[in-house]
Amino acid sequence: MNKLAKVALASLLSLTAGAAMAQEKEIAVIVKTANATFWQNVQKGADEAIKDADGYSITFQGPASESAIADQVNMVDNAVNRGVAGIVLAPSDPEALVPSIKKAWEARIPVVLIDSAIADSASDYFQSFLATDNKAAGELAAQAMIDKIGTDGKVAVMSYVAGAGSEIGRVGGFVDYLKANSNIEIVGPFYSQSQMATALNQTTDVLASNPDLKGIFGANEPTAIGMGRALAQSGKAGQVVAIGFDGNEDLQNFVKDGTLAAIAVQGSFQMGELGVETVVKVINREPVEKQQDTGVVLVTKENIDTPEAQNVLY
Repeated sequence: MNKLAKVALASLLSLTAGAAMAQEKEIAVIVKTANATFWQNVQKGADEAIKDADGYSITFQGPASESAIADQVNMVDNAVNRGVAGIVLAPSDPEALVPSIKKAWEARIPVVLIDSAIADSASDYFQSFLATDNKAAGELAAQAMIDKIGTDGKVAVMSYVAGAGSEIGRVGGFVDYLKANSNIEIVGPFYSQSQMATALNQTTDVLASNPDLKGIFGANEPTAIGMGRALAQSGKAGQVVAIGFDGNEDLQNFVKDGTLAAIAVQGSFQMGELGVETVVKVINREPVEKQQDTGVVLVTKENIDTPEAQNVLY
């Protein structure tokens, strides 16, 4: 057993006794919002995993928007108060969720994080973290941008919620890679609050005020959709190199028609499936890794029909 596994197991032996006694044997899956297909695909993965978790059931919740952080805090607190067996959580804010995760730890309820990191101060309070390596994913998108436009010009960055763990790594990785490997001028970032309409309006404004823009990056699903729609409406689809993030049907269609040059797609189904599988292992006192990478695939018009791409698209 490797060191990480031993540490995770040792920290949980005392936690799991209480969790296993939860009356309803409920696993609470709490995501950033229930109103995006990315998170709905996480739910599909969780639903698949629970089929093999004998005696357990899941509940799935998310606020109306990713910026409704207080609502997510309440959802986690309520799950702790009703004594669930385990929690799979995609935290919307790295600091705001710390007290709630600590409450779960104090109540001996194991927590598995997906998608976004939590503050370092809470590292003892969760048992595993499953996510795309967002920094590496941002770098992958940046390299694709350089491959398309070269090392000069302007690139706009359309981001989502400032300070979210995934945003820090993803957008930071993208921007830092461009700065280190090119002379590209960064415009932004602009924050859509994960609202498609906001991203559309912001992108429209950016395109109008930067007629010499060479490239644009949309850092999550609703932001990238809004970005793609703005490009199409402005007549600049295919003229400005656009790279998005995530892989729902709208974004796939943008890739197919050339509006987007590429999309970096996370394994959202895998996050839900592996998240539930991991928390069940913790409950059953089986060793788990403290960190697990769920991967990312750069999908283009050339590879969109390949098995590698189809396995992550949704």
